[in-house]
Amino acid sequence: MQVEEIKALIEASLPDSTVDVQIDGSHVALNVVSTAFEGLNAVKKQQLVYAGLQDVIASGAIHAVHMKTFTPAEWQAQSA
Repeated sequence: MQVEEIKALIEASLPDSTVDVQIDGSHVALNVVSTAFEGLNAVKKQQLVYAGLQDVIASGAIHAVHMKTFTPAEWQAQSA
């Protein structure tokens, strides 16, 4: 899979998101910032991201996903 394909899948399931994708073979590292994460715990945030990737994970195109999820406020605080 290509960076833009993965980014498009996540952005389709989380329309207000900003996604940074790094690929190393079948392993993917993600930073996802979305207002959809407001009020959710880490597991719920990850479940939202996985929902957009479930077909490519099931197909084996992606073997492993490492992600960091942030609300816009968390991202701003982390980036400062």
